Amino acid sequence: MGRKSADIVYYADGVSRKAFGLFLIIGVVWGTPYFFIEIALEYFDTTSVVFARVFLGAVILMPIVIYRGMVKPTLKAWPAVVAFASFEMVGPWFLIPEAQKDISSSLASLLITTVPFIAAFAVGLLGDRSAWHPLTVLGLFIGLAGVISLVGIDAFSGATPLAPIFMMLAAAVGYAVAPIIANRMPHEVPTLGVIAVSLTIVSVVYAPFAAFSLPRDISDGPSWQSWGALLVLGVICSALAFVIFFALIREIGPARASLITYVNLAVAAVLGVVFLAEPITTGILVGFPLVVLGSYLASRQRQAVHRKGKRMPVGDGIPEIL
Repeated sequence: MGRKSADIVYYADGVSRKAFGLFLIIGVVWGTPYFFIEIALEYFDTTSVVFARVFLGAVILMPIVIYRGMVKPTLKAWPAVVAFASFEMVGPWFLIPEAQKDISSSLASLLITTVPFIAAFAVGLLGDRSAWHPLTVLGLFIGLAGVISLVGIDAFSGATPLAPIFMMLAAAVGYAVAPIIANRMPHEVPTLGVIAVSLTIVSVVYAPFAAFSLPRDISDGPSWQSWGALLVLGVICSALAFVIFFALIREIGPARASLITYVNLAVAAVLGVVFLAEPITTGILVGFPLVVLGSYLASRQRQAVHRKGKRMPVGDGIPEIL
């Protein structure tokens, strides 16, 4: 048990075996997109990559959603669904590939580890007093110092341009806000419907741009590796990954679920260094420990419990996957 406030006790809650398994799976799965994006970008434009990714995901999930009659209840919450799609996919999935044209996949994944303390800050602004716990505030400052160190050292040394760094930080803001939006949707809104409709919305948004870029990219004769990268991004990293991630949010809530970025970073860094021969810069060596420590402290979610012992569900608002 931990800090007491009026009728509520705050404590650091444990994690179930199921949640731990989901955490590891999605941590590994979402550590690979940076690697596959690098491969896809060798032949495909950013808009082509984004469209192929969301279109494949929509083609896989939408028939299931239609068959199960989930479209209508999902569209009842259309403002929240559109907001989720915008923050989670429309913005970040364009910004990340654009940034990776100028920075390594390892650095891109490192910058995304700012998601947990951005999420903690956002939750605090929404009225969760536990988000302003001294450790959380300390984590915010330490994480910010890590980002400044990372950006400053590599930028001033000429190792990294500033524009892609800001693109990645903007993507991190989207990734931090989207799960909070999802967690606040009405319980009757089907999760699978939210994912499928969101992928469909983003497909429509990017279709006009892909209509120009995709035929041109295909005419250049992409390698089988690039085609394979698009397939993995759409089927594994989009359709399957979102189903798993929403299940994780149900188990431990959006703030703690954002900690998967640490596993993402480890996977992305190994793939980048081993298979893409990416360098490890001074900025990464200095900024990485600060970002990780700050994000860990900022995202330590304290779950509220009434003094009589009734537990408040962490993922309240997230319905069953199917």
